This record gives sequence, C-alpha cells and structure tokens, in this order.
Amino acid sequence: MQTHLAPEFKNSPDGLEAEAILRKCVHCGFCTATCPTYQLLGDELDGPRGRIYLIKQVLEGEAPTRKTQLHLDRCLTCRNCESTCPSGVEYGHLVDIGRKLVDERVPRPVGEKALRWALKEGLPSSLFAPAMKAGQAVRSLLPAALKNKVPQKQDAGAWPQRTHARKMLMLEGCVQPAMMPNINAATARVLDAAGIQTVVAPKAGCCGAVKFHLNDHEGGKAEMRRNIDAWWPHVESAAQSNGVEAIVMNASGCGVTVKEYGHMLKDDPAYAAKAARISDLTRDLSELMPELIGELQGKVSAKGGAMVFHPPCTLQHGQQLRGGVETLMRALGFDVKLAASESHLCCGSAGTYSVLQPDIAYQLRDRKLANLQAAAPQAIISANIGCITHLQSGTATPVRHWIEVLDDALQP
Repeated sequence: MQTHLAPEFKNSPDGLEAEAILRKCVHCGFCTATCPTYQLLGDELDGPRGRIYLIKQVLEGEAPTRKTQLHLDRCLTCRNCESTCPSGVEYGHLVDIGRKLVDERVPRPVGEKALRWALKEGLPSSLFAPAMKAGQAVRSLLPAALKNKVPQKQDAGAWPQRTHARKMLMLEGCVQPAMMPNINAATARVLDAAGIQTVVAPKAGCCGAVKFHLNDHEGGKAEMRRNIDAWWPHVESAAQSNGVEAIVMNASGCGVTVKEYGHMLKDDPAYAAKAARISDLTRDLSELMPELIGELQGKVSAKGGAMVFHPPCTLQHGQQLRGGVETLMRALGFDVKLAASESHLCCGSAGTYSVLQPDIAYQLRDRKLANLQAAAPQAIISANIGCITHLQSGTATPVRHWIEVLDDALQP
C-alpha cells in the first residue's frame, strides 16, 4: 500500500515507521475474518482493514474526527489480525501510532479524559494495592460494574526459601500482587520444585503497557526504562553465580510488552542495547515449562477434573505461542482441552478495554464463556490476570491461572 506522508510526518519516527508497516499491506481482507469487533459490529471501519485506511488518511494529512477516534478506540489490540495476515503487517505497532496521532489532534470529552487518566496513573500506582484491599473488604456491597473488577481476597501461601544455582527474574506486575497474589507465589513454588530460584527486583513495577496503550507513550517508556534499570544488575552478572538466566513472565500481557522493549526503545541511545537484551532474555512461563517437565514428573499429582484452557490473545497472537500450556498440562497428567469453537478470539478483557468499552467487552466475554462452557469443564484456566478476572465476572465456574493448578498438584 503506497502512502504519501504529509510534511509533518515525513521526518518523524512515528510517520516513517507507520509508512514502512503500510507498505506491507496488500489490503486482502483476510484479517476481517478473525477480528472480534468486526464479527460483532459488521462495520468495515471496526476491522483492521478499515482502521488501516483511517490511519493512512491521517498520515496523508486528512484531519481526524471523533468518529476516527472511536473506531480506533474500539480496537482490542488483540493482534489476531497479525496471526492471519499473509504479508506480516505489524498492525499492533501501527494502531499504537495511529491512536497517538489522532489523540494529539482530537480532544476527548472531559469525563472520558478523566477516566483514561485515572486508569493510566492509578493502576501502576502504589495506591492501587490499598484501594484494592478496601474494595475487597466491602466487595459484597459494590455495584456490579465495580464488583466485576474486584476479585475475592486471596491467600498467596508461602514463598519458597530455598536457594538454587539456577535463578530467574520475575516481574511481579502492577495489579497482580494486589488482585491475585497467589499467581506469583505459585510460580515461585513451581519453579522451586523444578530447581529454579525466583528473583524479584523490588524497583521493577508496571511493564509500561497501561500507559503506552492509553497513548501516553513517553510515560510508558519511562516505566520500561525503570524496569531495565532494576533488572540490569542481575542481567549484567549473569555469568556469575548470582546472575539470572532469564526473565520469566506469568502474565502474558506483560510478556508481550517486555518482549517488545527492544522495538519500543530502539531510538533511545542510552537504552536501545539494554532493551534489546532484556527482550531477548524474556520468556513466557509456558516457554520454560517444556524443559522442566522431567524435573516436575513424580512431583505432581494431577487433579482438578476436566479443564478448558483459554489462551489469551497476548499469548497466542502477541507472542505467537500456541499449544504450550495444553501440551505441558497433559504431559503431567491433567485433563485439559481448548474450546471447540473460537479459541482464537479475544475474551474482551484486553487490558483497560473492559472498562473503556464495556458493552463490547461483555458481549465478547459472554460469547467466549459460551464456547468454553460447552466442554462442561470443572474449571477454566488461562494465562493472564485480565482474562481471568474478566471471565470470572460472568461465570460461577472457577477461573484460574494454569500455574495455580500446577502448584496445587505439587506433592508435599
């Protein structure tokens, strides 16, 4: 697709990157078949092909409108279209650029602006944990919309105290320690059982995705740099006995972002090389486990009955990792399957999307749950806290992280 950049974009990094991405697009339309919002709304402008046209028009100098902003806002950034695209169009990067450019030119209503500010500043804040604790204390009194976002209080159990020669860093995340602390603790216990010590850098926090995807690119990059600074002493000493061999992610949304630090900070002379190194070291938890099956066999007693796995979009499309969790769990004796239909489609959580676009998010949640529950599972498992919380708000069937199930099955 040929693009004639407007003068203000000809020498800008965003304009040049967007132009390079657009050149790959042949406008075939394969992506519309797998786009969740196009499936629901049936509007070309609510699919990747239509949104690409809107972004192209902005880059060529056409003034965007609130309607342009709305169609870009409705995108889940699930990146299903990237899995489908025969030309390798990096749509996720393109829509991030497009939203930023449109937001710079189209003012938002005050209420909308305030909500987005509260999300991008509040979720990564140190105030989030006490706010979540207060919400859990009065959860039964909360209106449904808030109650859906506040999981019941969870006991994380004990963190393993053994030391091992093998060490890996783990990002605790911004909301996960307050909402579902057992995910991190369970990860540490399972890795401990496999002979790996989990290391946490206290100064590391939000991966940067919340601010970046709410169009505060500089704020998101600042959080990325902070994490790199927190991790770097551990990475730099990797050749020594106290160094780490990988950075493990148990939230696939964080994982896809940290794996793209190298791309996002490529123009930063002080951090480009370090960011690329961090991205190279980052592995989703499911990527680690196949090599650890031998260590875990004999230490796990599979239980929990039939389970169905929901692969988050950030895992199967963002990181292009498919089949790893089901294969691992089955190898350890668990009865795990995928939904028979639409396992590739988004559940509607998508970071802050379920707060900003609740109508679409809940339609996608209910559609996803119908497909998952068709298998009559005793539990639904997933790999991202956003998906887990969102799905649990629509069903009485337990929804858990798969590592919690594996942790429960560890032999004492």
